[in-house]
Amino acid sequence: MTDSQSCNSVAHNLTIEQKEYAAKVLNESDENRENAVAEIRHWIQENDLRARTENVNLYTDDFSILRFLRACKFNIENTKTKLRNYQKQRVKLPEWYANRDPLHPKLQELLDMGICLPLRKLDDQGRMVIIARLVHNPDIFTLSDALKVSSMVLDVAIRDSVEASLYGFVIIIDLGQATLHHFVQAQPRILMNMIHAWQGCYPLRIKLLNYINVSVIAKTVMMFTRYFLSDKLNQRLHIYARKTTHDCFLNMPANILPVEYGGTDGTTQELTEYWKKVIEENRDWLIDDEKYKPVL
Repeated sequence: MTDSQSCNSVAHNLTIEQKEYAAKVLNESDENRENAVAEIRHWIQENDLRARTENVNLYTDDFSILRFLRACKFNIENTKTKLRNYQKQRVKLPEWYANRDPLHPKLQELLDMGICLPLRKLDDQGRMVIIARLVHNPDIFTLSDALKVSSMVLDVAIRDSVEASLYGFVIIIDLGQATLHHFVQAQPRILMNMIHAWQGCYPLRIKLLNYINVSVIAKTVMMFTRYFLSDKLNQRLHIYARKTTHDCFLNMPANILPVEYGGTDGTTQELTEYWKKVIEENRDWLIDDEKYKPVL
């Protein structure tokens, strides 16, 4: 299949409504899609970013490039910057992005905790909802351990989601089980790298960023992170104390939420087991992914 045929197949998979949304919000059209994808692919290869090139449905297939283009609303230069940042962060933070074999005993324990849980159904705006929970034992695991597992789940979850690439993400961070020791682990460097991943690296358009079950101590940390958020993301950030956390879910369909968050789509334990199984099934992809990093 030629690049043109592949790009056209991606376009044909979109509904009329999705094409209209892409044109109106993301500056994507049937006319500019093929050329933009080809330009970014050529740039990747020319600059030796060591993105995956020999397999289908990986970094340089049409959809993978489209995810970055859509995240940048088809601004070519911004897309190049995000791709470069994405690859560089994976080199500079081996504690997050190296040795990601899900069958490693330590990672098995972390997967059993349900630290990062994308919901199995999209919300009524087509957005992917991701619930992140600070539930690791800080006497045994570091915050970077938790972020490594989160990156594994996130990479697999967003890899094939056309809807999320179009309509974006709702990120819910549950701090209900967070302790002072957890917040001691949240060093400024880690927080800044985490925010950089959200804003400058991953092909994400975060439409809502909600912190729930927030204690007084947690709120102090959250206020610190606001200084590193873009103006747009600051406007989309909402902090809910324990008493008001239920307000976060008032406008979300109950049939997409776990029962612990007022929904009807199973329990968080069932969701945890679901994602552990998915990650294990993608073991080869996650291990192979480490080969494709640029030389800095």
